[in-house]
Formats: sequence, C-alpha cells, structure tokens
Amino acid sequence: MNTTATPRDPGFGVYIHWPFCAAKCPYCDFNSHVRHQPVDQERFAAAFDREMATLRDQTGPRTATSIFLGGGTPSLMKPRTVEAVLEAVSRHWSLVDGIEITLEANPSSVEAERFRGYRAAGVNRVSLGVQALDDADLRFLGRLHDKAEALKAVGLAREIFPRMSFDLIYARPNQTPEAWEKELNQAIDHAVDHLSLYQLTIEEGTRFHALHAAGKFRIPDVDLAADLYELTQGVTAARGLPAYEISNHARPGYESRHNLTYWRYGEYVGIGPGAHGRFLSNGRREVTIAEKVPETWLNLVDAKGHGIVDGELLTRSEESDEYLLMGLRLVEGIDLVRFEEMAGRGLAPERLSILQAEGLIEPVGNARLRATPAGMVVLNALVADLAR
Repeated sequence: MNTTATPRDPGFGVYIHWPFCAAKCPYCDFNSHVRHQPVDQERFAAAFDREMATLRDQTGPRTATSIFLGGGTPSLMKPRTVEAVLEAVSRHWSLVDGIEITLEANPSSVEAERFRGYRAAGVNRVSLGVQALDDADLRFLGRLHDKAEALKAVGLAREIFPRMSFDLIYARPNQTPEAWEKELNQAIDHAVDHLSLYQLTIEEGTRFHALHAAGKFRIPDVDLAADLYELTQGVTAARGLPAYEISNHARPGYESRHNLTYWRYGEYVGIGPGAHGRFLSNGRREVTIAEKVPETWLNLVDAKGHGIVDGELLTRSEESDEYLLMGLRLVEGIDLVRFEEMAGRGLAPERLSILQAEGLIEPVGNARLRATPAGMVVLNALVADLAR
C-alpha cells in the first residue's frame, strides 16, 4: 500500500465533483442538486475534460497520487462516464503507479453490474454513504435505502473492490451510548479496512436547520456528544481500526490517501460544479472555486474553458493557519519545521507551554506536534489559540 505521498511531501490529488443526487438529504450542505430529467452525462464528461485542460495549464506537469470522484452521488454516473473522466485525468497529468481512485456511492444506487463497470473503468476504492444501521434513523436522515440494502451494498463492495470504506453518522436524536456501541461493533464486523464516523451537526441552509430551530428534534448535548466521541475512539482502537484523523479510522496502511493529501496540506485540483482546488502556481498557493449551479457551470466551461468564478493567492500567514487547521485533525499531527517554513515564524513557546500543561497538545519526538484526545474535542478553539 505504499505511495509516493508522505507527511513532508503529501502528494497531488485530483477531485472530480458530480453534483447530482436522487434526493437531497435534510442534513446535507454539500453542493448537490436533484434533477427530474436525465442528466446529459456525455456533455458533463466533456466539460470536465475542458476544465482539466485549463487547470493543467496552471499547474504544469504534475504526477497525481490520488483521484476522488465525490458529490453529490457519483454512483449515479454510468460506468462509461467514469471511464471517460478517468481517461481525461490521465491525459492531463501523469499518474503514480498504484494510484488510489475512489468513487463515492450510495447503497440505493448500487448494482453489481454497475460496480463491476466502475472497477473495469479503473476505480479501486469505493466509499459508501451508509450513514446508519437502523431503519428508523435512516428514514429520519432522509436516506433512500434501508439497513438490508446497505449491508448488501457493503458486501458487493467487498467482493469487487480492493479497498472500501463506509460512512456512519452518530450523535443522532435519542441515541444512547449503548445503542451506538452495538451499532458501531456491527459496522466493524462488516467493514474491511476503513470507516468514516461523523457526529451529526446542524448546518445552516439545510432542512434540519429549520426543523431543529423549530424544536422538532434535539441532538445530544455537548457532554453526551463528547462521551459518544470517546466511546467511538475506544471501540475502533480495540477492534483494529484506530483513528488516524478526528473522524476517520483505518487498519494501518489503509488510510484514505486522497484525504491525507488534504489533511497534510498537499495540493489538489477541483474539477466540476462547486469544486475547490488548492495548488502551487508560480510559488504561491492558489485557491480556485467553481460555480455551484451545474447548468451555469456548463455554460461557463463552454464559453471560456472553465467554470471557476472565485479564487485567491494565499499569504504565508493564511497558508500556515490552514496547515494548522488541517494538520491537527491528524493523529500524526503537524511538522513544526514545515509550519515555520510556511509562516516565517515558529509557534509561540508560551502558548505551547500553556496548552501542553492543560493536556490539549503534546510533542511527537522533536519535530512534530499533535492534539491530544482532549484537544481533539475542542479542536477549533485549539487551532484559533495556536494561530494567534
């Protein structure tokens, strides 16, 4: 499972955003859209290719260490669409041997024939949006599958792909530690090498935000949520899938290479409606942000070769702040020399001493710093404190 990406050289990823879903989940604030007419997949694949060509001019020749097809629901794409997109990536950038190619899928859109088509197209890792192993909670979360369908999809993925992962959402209304522990152990029984475990959060602009504000349901309070988080860490570690990031767990060697590129503050291009990219251009880290509305994005690509509508060149201070925010999510923590190279300064010794005394951070050897389990629970506040 070796890759050229390392903490000091975290790789170059290519992210492709497929923005369409069969239904909009009430908790989701991602750029996803429901269309009741068939999507012109060939036109979107051609537009992805054109936007890649524009970004290739900006990045120059690079070797991609991972490709990630996210969404939305990429498993609504035809296998030949996925094949066309992957062929386009390989035309514009070199691919490292054994490159990780991940596709997100929903259990409700899974068919064995389609999965085999994705595998034949080059996908070697699938990430399934299971979200719960309880039928009542799946209905609450707006999912289109039930538990049996989810487990069938997991079984198919295990048969067809060399690597797989699935997501669960916890800290759901009325969820007890006992119920979550039972569900989590059941999930691990079916997982092969990777689990993503997220606490339910109420995001502005979602249907859950309005329902929660109206008092239609309650989520666990801060103390119970912290207990559920600690329980999650303990169970997964005991079962051989320890956390390597605040919400992600893997058997050693099976971590998501693409997401590690993000968290290690590597470079990546974002292709498609609403996609973001961060890559070096003339020695500066450039941010690109694409138009969110799929049809508007298509028209922009037709007109000028890309759908990018916003972006900026980051300052050294902004880069180092982002590195802190991303890197401290990881159990491996951050490289202090790399931080100093970005920021042009070290972290304040007095702040480090205080936070270490409070049990929120700890050194890893002489060269790295990481958040402790207690620091992970208050990570945003911790990062803000260190960045001062």
